[in-house]
Amino acid sequence: MSKQILLVDDDSAVRDAVAQTLELADLEPIAFSSFVAAKDTICADFEGVVLSDIRMPGRDGFFLLDYAKSQDPDLPVILLTGEGDVPMAVSAMGQGAFGFLEKPCAPKDLLAVIERALRTRNIVLENRRLRVLVETGDPAERMLFGQSELSQALRTRVRRVSQLETEVLIMGAPGAGISKVAEVIHLSSPRSKSPFVKRAGSGMSPDQLNEAVNSAKSGSLFIDEIALLPADSQLALLEHLEQLNSVRLLAGSTRDLVQAVANGSFNGDLFYRIEVTPLRIPSLSERPEDIPVLFRHYVAQASEQAGLTAPEVTQEFTSSLMTQDWPGNTRSLMSAAMRFVLGMPEDVTQAVELGLSEQMARVEKSLLIAALGRHNGRAVEAAAGLQLPRKTFYDKLARYGIRAENFRR
Repeated sequence: MSKQILLVDDDSAVRDAVAQTLELADLEPIAFSSFVAAKDTICADFEGVVLSDIRMPGRDGFFLLDYAKSQDPDLPVILLTGEGDVPMAVSAMGQGAFGFLEKPCAPKDLLAVIERALRTRNIVLENRRLRVLVETGDPAERMLFGQSELSQALRTRVRRVSQLETEVLIMGAPGAGISKVAEVIHLSSPRSKSPFVKRAGSGMSPDQLNEAVNSAKSGSLFIDEIALLPADSQLALLEHLEQLNSVRLLAGSTRDLVQAVANGSFNGDLFYRIEVTPLRIPSLSERPEDIPVLFRHYVAQASEQAGLTAPEVTQEFTSSLMTQDWPGNTRSLMSAAMRFVLGMPEDVTQAVELGLSEQMARVEKSLLIAALGRHNGRAVEAAAGLQLPRKTFYDKLARYGIRAENFRR
């Protein structure tokens, strides 16, 4: 979420004081002394919000408000005045101001309005981005990369699940892309043109949950790490689901919710409600053949973000990447791609320092894991898929400490 605040006030002392308050709150003020100076920054692409004095020489705050609305009707503008003028406040709100505050205002009051405005702006921009994605084809094909059987199966499952109206429980290892899969489900669903709201489950209060549900009206609400949702919010969420409201819940978890229910940290009724439609994201260790495809994509993406020419990715280099475990999954691979683009390939992989036998052993282990993942832990089928005698396959599993039952779903 953006932290930018376009601050406009002709009084330098007030402007500096407000800017300092914003900086102390870890926000990013962009200060101007007049509308004319700030004009070029006020546009539909501005990701933050506007905070402006009303009474200024030349173009005043009302003129700025009208201009901002002409550039982007959804851009939040908060107006400040030194006079307790009720008609002026009514006029400002009537013209579309997000908020109206009297100077001097308490920092907590100012920051509360700004926080609401930033959240609103973030939702607007996110949904604009999603609408563009919806209009440009199949979201699953465009956003979920990989050519392995497991990746193809994931895309198929996502497309099928997206057409349902049930809750979805998305599970995967840390860094596997749970949030991305939730977004694709929404984009592929009949709700794609309605809001997609993302919230972290950790520490979410019932009031914050209500606010999120209201923001996601007619759309989808994604709660990440739902296992960390406080007990009172779990009950509140269950009540929302039982009321058959217009919001579709997408829940994400990297934790074992069955165990959480068993130890009493997660509401059993809520679990059985959200696990109606489960969806599991395979980790990179189960599909190492996707690593070269993903890495090249992330290198192209990182190069564009950094404004650099994409460096060449050799087959030898991607082969070395396949020998690694990547416990952070796609998130770790993205970070590695960025370091590679910035000219630090030696930080990306240590596998190139290994001897041939060790590199071959790592590749062999990753292929065994991938085969078990493709065949849901059925060792006989995995051995046949690799064209290995059954005994040889079991010997290799024992050598690498791999347990086939860990891959059964």
